[in-house]
Amino acid sequence: MSAQNPTETPLDTSEDMVKGRLGALSGTKVTLSIDAMGGDRGPAAVVAGISRSVSKNDKVDFILHGDAEELIKLVRKKKNLVDRVEIRDAQGIVSMDEKPSQAMRRTDTSMRSAIDAVKNGEAQACVSCGNTGALMATSMIRLRKIEGVNRPAIACLWPSRNPQGFNVMLDVGADIRADARDLLQYAMMGASYARNGLGLERPRIGLLNVGTEEHKGRAEIKEAQELIAASAHIGEFDYEGFVEGSDIPGDRVDVIVTDGFTGNIALKTGEGTAKLVGDFLKEAFKATPLSRIAALLALTSLRRLQKRIDPRRVNGGVFLGLRGTVVKSHGSADATGVSAAIKLAYELAASGFSDRLAARVASAAAAAQTEQ
Repeated sequence: MSAQNPTETPLDTSEDMVKGRLGALSGTKVTLSIDAMGGDRGPAAVVAGISRSVSKNDKVDFILHGDAEELIKLVRKKKNLVDRVEIRDAQGIVSMDEKPSQAMRRTDTSMRSAIDAVKNGEAQACVSCGNTGALMATSMIRLRKIEGVNRPAIACLWPSRNPQGFNVMLDVGADIRADARDLLQYAMMGASYARNGLGLERPRIGLLNVGTEEHKGRAEIKEAQELIAASAHIGEFDYEGFVEGSDIPGDRVDVIVTDGFTGNIALKTGEGTAKLVGDFLKEAFKATPLSRIAALLALTSLRRLQKRIDPRRVNGGVFLGLRGTVVKSHGSADATGVSAAIKLAYELAASGFSDRLAARVASAAAAAQTEQ
């Protein structure tokens, strides 16, 4: 791309990736805005996750939004949160089944308050375990979309066979619809996220389809194939063509592009399968006295496997395409999951990723217009 492009440097977005990155960012002070009331486990899990994060990073402070009376009690129990957390009272709670159109109109919710702190420049990123649709709708209204982006997307990290250990997939639930140009924008944003999040100078992009053959797929998928292939030089990525579901955890590509309907189903299926395999392993090792002995002998390897596939340790979907950083934590996240989402939000904020993404999208759009 042209000299207008922002410099993009690698940043760590997972619990077990390049650990030296956090040290490189350790001099950057960041304030994060946290929606304390959105998760299935309640504010106790959120505060516990904040406490865990504070014990690992002394360069992050928090604005915590929710029922002030309840939050004060929880925060006081964590000695390491003294002078690190500001509490803002917000009595409204967005339920998991509330319609996004209703939630985004409400001004009294902890979700709205958390997003507004980013909008007003008081915090550099927002983290919420709440209703995904409501969070995206409210974020779009309050923060607005980056110029040139039609539909924002949620990007997640997926454990893979690649050397970096993860692939990026988007969209995984921001919007169930996506036409060809939306998928092209996802490819551009996904490439930028992989370049920053995984340290890949030239990410490999794949478009999820029902097969790798050229004649397969819906009309918009085939159109997207042509647009993405033609824009690879602008986005500074390599387009590898159609990929299948089996390629999501594979090493053929680094970024998987799809619509939010398909992506969300794939994500939930992957999480469910990982849990099922874990449960089956536990049952198998408890079956007989001999298998229990085998479990003890394999304990180190089993823990390593559990850590690698544990979705809590890569918890956090990033909303791409907004004028501000928003990280969506899993609704059922415990303290480990919340801490992982906070770490992701901190590193994105500390690196200035949102500004660099906006600059890249604008530069790519300008270059595309020049070539027309």
